[in-house]
Amino acid sequence: MQANIGKLILRLMIGGMMFLHGIAKMSHGIGFIKGLIAKNGLPEFLAFGVYIGEVLAPMLLIIGFKSRLAAGIIAFNMLVAIYLVHLNDIFMLTNTGAWALETQMFYLFGSICIVLLGSGKYAAKPD
Repeated sequence: MQANIGKLILRLMIGGMMFLHGIAKMSHGIGFIKGLIAKNGLPEFLAFGVYIGEVLAPMLLIIGFKSRLAAGIIAFNMLVAIYLVHLNDIFMLTNTGAWALETQMFYLFGSICIVLLGSGKYAAKPD
């Protein structure tokens, strides 16, 4: 039972916090991301994938439907974000001594944990 509660908390934490990023993208647009993608020689329409990684996948994670797939999408989304925005931060620390990629790695490895562990029994469709 405790393992299933832990999986629920992990799903709600990763999904809920990532969804807030998605709300920001829905409110303020994805022009910044389109620019980054174009700057890297990729078609701008790929920027719309952020809505899948930061809105749809987190919602699925929160309710516990296709949790492993949703978490895999979030992990991929974070790898792309790290590549496009944070690649130069890999060996950097903040002014307070934290790793500059602390938040990004939290999402990346938290979502990888969900891929490996599954949703637990407290999910719309446990896996």
